Amino acid sequence: MSDAQASAGQRLKAERERRGLSTQKAANELLLDDWVVVALEADDYQRVGAPVFIKGHLKRYAALLGIPVDDILAAYQSRAQAPVLPAETANVRMLNAAPPVINLSQSQMIGTAAAVLLLAAVLWWKPWQQRGARPAASSSPPAGAPAPHPAAQPQPQRAPPAPPAVAAIVKPATAPAAVATPGAEADATAGTGRARLRLSFSADSWVDIHDASGKRAFAGNGRANSVRTIAGDGPMRVYLGFASGVQLEINNRAVAIGPQFVAGDVARFEAGADGVLRRDPRSISTPTAQTHNARPIG
Repeated sequence: MSDAQASAGQRLKAERERRGLSTQKAANELLLDDWVVVALEADDYQRVGAPVFIKGHLKRYAALLGIPVDDILAAYQSRAQAPVLPAETANVRMLNAAPPVINLSQSQMIGTAAAVLLLAAVLWWKPWQQRGARPAASSSPPAGAPAPHPAAQPQPQRAPPAPPAVAAIVKPATAPAAVATPGAEADATAGTGRARLRLSFSADSWVDIHDASGKRAFAGNGRANSVRTIAGDGPMRVYLGFASGVQLEINNRAVAIGPQFVAGDVARFEAGADGVLRRDPRSISTPTAQTHNARPIG
């Protein structure tokens, strides 16, 4: 395959292997993780992140291997702009079921209707006949039977006297117990979990990061064209001294630092494990010159 037909990742991989470099060695030279180099060579750009990160990594990788940067960017651009053909859908034919056909002659249909009407008349007449026979049988006593003595007739039962009224005891109303709102529980657990922060520095900056328990995970300087990865329990409190020179990823997802978290190019926020930035309700002490040179803890 010629260089004109090869993709950007294929050209980078071929030149790296020609120079006898391993992916780990190339990653160390670029100050990147080895999986980023593997993703660039496989043209798996969705794994790397936003296009601005992809172009920046491709430029630096091409310069390291001595390949013209414009050729690599052109190969990446042609692949990124390649049209996606829609999947062909199978031609499906719906079978229309034939309507049921009743093969009955006119005389048979008339006979069936007459039988249904006759059955309905019988069912309607029988209950009325039974209702009319019951009062006649119960009203007239049998012939020759002696009349019942008045004393022998059963006396109607009287209802028992009502008990005396009892004053109702009214209990004082008690205040309903407080019900916890689902929103409060959701806010308390938002962003919890294991968070992996990846800071790419395009300019010198300083960083101070604490985990969810308040333990300092990292405090120090970030050099230009370097990458720093810090892991801990989220949400993690982050303090950046030069926010415009830092690109942030949370759990391999690029996250933009909004202007609501920046004041005078100094950013302060909570980074959740769900990849969402939130305002930090707690205060973080401003890092001093001594903490700038600290190393990661743990």
